[in-house]
Amino acid sequence: MIITSDFFIAMMEIYLKETAILNYSDSAIQKFVETHTNDMQTETEKAVALFYAVRDGFLYNPYYINTDKEELKASKVIERGFGHCIDKASLLIACLRNANIPARIGLAKVKNHIATERLEEYLGSNILTPHGYVEVWLGNSWWKITPAFNQRLCEKLGVANLEFNGRNHCLFQEFDEDGSLFMEYLEDYGHFEDIPIRFIVQNMLENYPNLSAHNSEGISIDLGMLEL
Repeated sequence: MIITSDFFIAMMEIYLKETAILNYSDSAIQKFVETHTNDMQTETEKAVALFYAVRDGFLYNPYYINTDKEELKASKVIERGFGHCIDKASLLIACLRNANIPARIGLAKVKNHIATERLEEYLGSNILTPHGYVEVWLGNSWWKITPAFNQRLCEKLGVANLEFNGRNHCLFQEFDEDGSLFMEYLEDYGHFEDIPIRFIVQNMLENYPNLSAHNSEGISIDLGMLEL
């Protein structure tokens, strides 16, 4: 198949669209993007700045999971100030698209070796799925990046911070600073142009059967904040 420039442009425009969840015209998101990219000239500079702004400006909390469309909105994450991995991915994608940089969400299954005992007890497993990360288009390549773990959290967990320079993949750390297993990617579900709520709910119900007794159409878990 020969991909023409017109076809490529049309394809990439999908990853620049605003959606009900990736609501980047919201005034809070516009202000956030302007604040963190005001002095930036290139797409790479803007993408890197937004990655760090979302990574460290919003606390990662795996104990709060809500698949309601309103709770997943990027503007809601801005308002809340913390989020699950998919929440933070939603926010970063919205910010990148606001800056006219193509971005999309990727979902995967990971094995957890971090301090989330309450969640493991609730779910009956140390498998976390689906984990959300971001794919961003820079320099004619898609780069996989995850803004989930903020710097303060990494310091307390004894794991190196993830760093992004616009020319590398930036996914979860496999080992901590002592060489112990930290996170393992088990399966990649691919990428999506919008946050696929139906897929997320179905995936969680399939992997955590006990949830079906509590949630028939959506997932809502609130076990408080991650205490470290």
